[in-house]
Amino acid sequence: MKDFNRKIVLEDGSEYYGYGFGADTERICEVVFNTSMVGYQEVVSDPSYTYQMVVMTYPIIGNYGINDDDFETKKPTIGGLIVRDYNDIPSNFRYTYTLSELLEENGIPGIYGVDTRKITRSIRDLGSRKVIITSSKTKTEDALKKLKEYKIPKDAVSQVSCKKKWYSRTTNAKYNIVAIDCGIKLNIVRSLNKRGGNVIVVPYNTTAEDILALKPDGIFISNGPGDPEDVKETITTIKNLIGKKPIFGICLGHQIISLAYGAKTYKLKFGHRGGNHPVKNLKTGKIEITSQNHSYAVNNESLKKTDLEVTHINLLDNTIEGVECKKDKVFSVQYHPESAPGPQDSGYLFDEFFTMLKKERK
Repeated sequence: MKDFNRKIVLEDGSEYYGYGFGADTERICEVVFNTSMVGYQEVVSDPSYTYQMVVMTYPIIGNYGINDDDFETKKPTIGGLIVRDYNDIPSNFRYTYTLSELLEENGIPGIYGVDTRKITRSIRDLGSRKVIITSSKTKTEDALKKLKEYKIPKDAVSQVSCKKKWYSRTTNAKYNIVAIDCGIKLNIVRSLNKRGGNVIVVPYNTTAEDILALKPDGIFISNGPGDPEDVKETITTIKNLIGKKPIFGICLGHQIISLAYGAKTYKLKFGHRGGNHPVKNLKTGKIEITSQNHSYAVNNESLKKTDLEVTHINLLDNTIEGVECKKDKVFSVQYHPESAPGPQDSGYLFDEFFTMLKKERK
């Protein structure tokens, strides 16, 4: 058996030795875990994982490789990947290169052969915190010193947002939608195109005046990384757009809408990341099994002082999963309807948005 060549060290001093794949580089991030059994390509390419190192709880990763069609962004920005067993010989007719090749190409380090169950329990019990991936030869005291001195950057959204507007048009388009890019997943754009929307994607700091000048029928606010309170420019923009056009937000967009109405957000102990989170739709009474990826949630008590009403709740911890303001034609959800695994396709939320656009035109 070959010797360990890489390790991770957490802030509490715990160490996990393993083998490297992807880029051979040292990196400090926030450590989180994801419980999805499939979809590692979507996880790796989700901009919301910027400055985060992800522990995959499903043990075998890499077995179906990477293909050209399933990316959520063109350039992955995930901080790193921690897995139990890495498979570098994919079995999939669609694959064009391996996960390790993708990570290496984008400067992203990975480690395998570690006890991901123990690491996940540590995150669950002690919360998300800083982690360093480094050479197995790095002294523990040196690694801990680096962790102590390092501060997670607060510029995650500005790092992943587009620098200028871009277009995604579709055939037989009926509506023009401006999507504010805080780290938008490409499947969201595809979901809007699929329903007849031409999409103009604009940077996170685009002003309300510039957005309205594009003559949109509706406005969408995307998912994205980091603390929602750091994205002050987008919050201000939404404050100035409320009541002027129908607005739909997902994930970080949900939190930004809540902040724009005067609510507060807070950081969860270890966040929600996976494809199996049960959410109750308070309007229908139905339970949806949802895909989620977020560290922050909206404070319920603060919502009571706003014009927003709660529409969805998480059945695991009763956190807010959806809000709306009917008079302003604004609604949002914390989870990801564009990637819901079922049994009920929560893509109905996109349908509701387009129904709202249709009514607005009459």
